[in-house]
Amino acid sequence: MSALTKAKGFKKSKSGTYLSMATTAFGAVSVVKQIKKARLENDTLRLIDATVSAAAIVTGLAILYRELKRLGDDDVLLG
Repeated sequence: MSALTKAKGFKKSKSGTYLSMATTAFGAVSVVKQIKKARLENDTLRLIDATVSAAAIVTGLAILYRELKRLGDDDVLLG
């Protein structure tokens, strides 16, 4: 099995999904900083950009959560 095949398999695993969720959530830290800075400077355009970024993070986490639930439903030991 090649390294690329293993990497693709990891991405579809529960561990890979948890890692993706953690990485995505870590991106929220920079968005929060961006929002605080935009508010401090009264920069409406940066605030809009940060808000859109935050929405993308929330959507990404929701998709990853759905994938995690789907992976859990496929577990033969559970049902």
